[in-house]
Amino acid sequence: MLEIEVVYGLPDRQVLKTMQLAEGTTVRAAALQSGLDGIFEDLNLHSAPLGIFGKAVKDDTPLRDGDRIEIYRPLQADPKEARRRRVLNQKG
Repeated sequence: MLEIEVVYGLPDRQVLKTMQLAEGTTVRAAALQSGLDGIFEDLNLHSAPLGIFGKAVKDDTPLRDGDRIEIYRPLQADPKEARRRRVLNQKG
């Protein structure tokens, strides 16, 4: 058995769940088993981007003992566009 963590957060609320799963479980399967979509109603565990310790991974990545799966939110704005707007606001 593997012991892993699954984490998801919003600006005002975060949840970290510890789980024990069978060896060979993939990152997507673990996310789906976490049940975090029952806590965060807008979370789609079938399509949300996933990572392990801050590094994006593919759905079929097998987990290792101690991994922390991070469920990422969609970007609210393109980072390049947001940076451009901040620079323009500083000049004006």
